[in-house]
Amino acid sequence: MSSTPDFNEKQIQILLVAETLFAEKGFDGTSIRNIAKEAKINIAMVSYYFGSKERLLESLIFYRTKDLKIQIENLLVEDLEPIAKINKLIALYINRINSNKGIFRILHFEMATQKKELNIKSFYDLRKSNLKSLEAIITEGQDKGVFRKDISIPLITPTILGTFFHFHMNKEYFMDLLNINTEDLYNNYINVNLTKHIQQTIKALLIYES
Repeated sequence: MSSTPDFNEKQIQILLVAETLFAEKGFDGTSIRNIAKEAKINIAMVSYYFGSKERLLESLIFYRTKDLKIQIENLLVEDLEPIAKINKLIALYINRINSNKGIFRILHFEMATQKKELNIKSFYDLRKSNLKSLEAIITEGQDKGVFRKDISIPLITPTILGTFFHFHMNKEYFMDLLNINTEDLYNNYINVNLTKHIQQTIKALLIYES
């Protein structure tokens, strides 16, 4: 079911309940029974639609990220300079993660705490696809002579995401430090100030020193 591009209303209801429970209790701490009970449906219905808990998580990742993949593919062919594409890519990433904290918190937490990495094909495919897009933009910049040749491209993504997640995991500290007193101001700070900081950081890594 995870490869199907469209989900029906009942499937979406199950996915949203699962997302909430996974984010609260962790993947291992949530059972199909918990999900069915919270969604007020039969356990057999969850199994019918998704098979296993792993397949359900895979479907959830697909549901939450399918349009991000399309946006990134469109960005690749836009008539923009490489650094403008990188900046737009970073803004896309940060905005998407910040507006879908549930699924990304699940993935980040599971990857940070599991002895073994989550063997979720759609997540692996998403990461590989995003890395290929990043490589394409950076290679274009290198070919134009504006980006350094000695860049470790696979480390760019953890630099972007690591900065965001450190900020988000220490939310109360930064809200106090920066005198941010509402959720709206916090989200605005991420989408404007934090995004700009990350863009400047990545630009400093990519561009030749003058």
